[in-house]
Amino acid sequence: MAPKIPGRGLAKGLAVTLRTMTKKTVTAQYPDVQPELPPRSRGVIALLEENCTVCMLCARECPDWCIYIDSHKETLPAAEPNARARTRNVLDRFAIDFSLCMYCGICIEVCPFDALFWSPEFEYAEEDIHDLTHERERLREWMWTVPAPPALDPAAEEPKEIAASRKAAEKTHAAALQAEADAPKEDEA
Repeated sequence: MAPKIPGRGLAKGLAVTLRTMTKKTVTAQYPDVQPELPPRSRGVIALLEENCTVCMLCARECPDWCIYIDSHKETLPAAEPNARARTRNVLDRFAIDFSLCMYCGICIEVCPFDALFWSPEFEYAEEDIHDLTHERERLREWMWTVPAPPALDPAAEEPKEIAASRKAAEKTHAAALQAEADAPKEDEA
């Protein structure tokens, strides 16, 4: 067993201190120096109000129940004389309580109309916890910070829906060309 030298731990600690005193600090002074965020980083949830159809999927799927939506029905006049009038939902209130939100992103994933997006904005601290419930006006302001979607991979396979619609369009076009080609033959006969 090695003999214990008194003050050995103190000497090790001082050696670490002397070593690190000469190195440049790596701490960024946050308010003065803004951090470099990775692309597509998650900050807050932004709302594109024009795309929201008030389907309530985001509020129903939210595990924290932190999304509050109010709406009313509005009757639209008939487009044609014998058509029936249509009704649509109009958004009155869309709010997210960020004091409850756990930033899981389920609401963004389930939105079928692309009304919710991740914004990299992270500076939204408030003095009072009740002020962390942000209404649609504030959520709309964050839309300008949402980055553009990444470019499509040119080597990726085409989505099935687009491929099916392209085949149907090509088939219709080919049938129209065939009908045009057959029309002069019928006129001669």
